[in-house]
Amino acid sequence: MNRVLPFAIAGLFGYLADAGMLSLSLGLLGPVGGRVLSFACGVLTTWLINRRFAFADHAARVGKRYELLRYILAMLPGGGINWLMYGLAMTALPQSGWRPAIAVAVGSLAGMAVNLVAADKLVFRAQRPD
Repeated sequence: MNRVLPFAIAGLFGYLADAGMLSLSLGLLGPVGGRVLSFACGVLTTWLINRRFAFADHAARVGKRYELLRYILAMLPGGGINWLMYGLAMTALPQSGWRPAIAVAVGSLAGMAVNLVAADKLVFRAQRPD
């Protein structure tokens, strides 16, 4: 599957957006509210990168809003795994300034395989032959 490396690179940028936003919003919104905002930033970032690189041959030329909606919905199962692992890591890791960023990384890695399959099968299918 030649999409794995570009998908992983998009995931890295998504992680940076996610962890960065969490770092900025943690004090104001707390670990749950901050994570809601940061997760949304991560999903938007990965959609923008994946549609341009990993799935450029299947990205929608029109109907991008509908594609984004499909992407958000398709990322929910992987997002659930991501959030579960984030929560477990937040409770298991020792208190430190790096704990939120490490917990986001643990969650992101755990949900990545589910998200790759969901993106390939449910979202980026516009240009596929029947």
